[in-house]
Amino acid sequence: MNLNGKTIFISGASRGIGLAIARRCAADGANVAIAAKTAEPNPKLPGTIHSAAREIEAAGGRALALQVDIRDESQVVEAARQAAERFGGIDILVNNASAISLTPTEATPMKRFDLMFGVNVRGTYLCTQACLPYLKQSAERGRNPHVLTLSPPLNMDARWFAPHVAYTMAKYGMSMCVLGHAEEFRPHGIAVNALWPRTVIQTAALQMIPGVRPEHCRSVAIMADAAHAILTSDAATTTGNFFIDEQVLKRAGVSDFERYSVVPGSKQLLPDLFL
Repeated sequence: MNLNGKTIFISGASRGIGLAIARRCAADGANVAIAAKTAEPNPKLPGTIHSAAREIEAAGGRALALQVDIRDESQVVEAARQAAERFGGIDILVNNASAISLTPTEATPMKRFDLMFGVNVRGTYLCTQACLPYLKQSAERGRNPHVLTLSPPLNMDARWFAPHVAYTMAKYGMSMCVLGHAEEFRPHGIAVNALWPRTVIQTAALQMIPGVRPEHCRSVAIMADAAHAILTSDAATTTGNFFIDEQVLKRAGVSDFERYSVVPGSKQLLPDLFL
């Protein structure tokens, strides 16, 4: 199974892991709707929805660049409508957009708290709600619909909360959407799963984690390949899982993970948060 002709609606894919997933889907000939805020170049962060669209088309897919604040209901609903109208439906939703602040309580302004909950929790829930009618149509047409959310396994160990309570709650809010929606959508034949990296991935978000160097990281390609493996699996039998990238790829027959190391031969890979 591949994603040729399938339509993917992905949030926050102007750079990083989201863009890597979009490119991997495009390599199969998928249509990709990018719903993200960045329309103008930012000197601190590479990539816009327009540069992402060019990369997707260069990879072999068709792209639709949509400037969207995923906290805004009307913008998300309209973006989903435009994607479905352009490509004839939506088969896959990837909830990739996320805000991060690894700060303790006294150092977390409420504006940052609201941003994380608005993007991570509300954004995930809202994108899922807006795409649901199209995903149901996809299921009725036998097109193997999936929702994939980039969030960690739920782990109530206090050590994952204490250093950054707000961020942990916001990421776990995304994971709780996975837990609930997987069961809610099961009767419709829509798969809902989570994906999280075993090691730190080299992205712009690393600026938020002091002391992490390239030799500690894997590239975004491992998450893209793992996402592709999940999205091409049978939606009827692959749902409600909290997948780890390395485990997914081992199950798919991958044995050489050296190619994903940012620094070849590094023995210093760091485990990601929540693992």
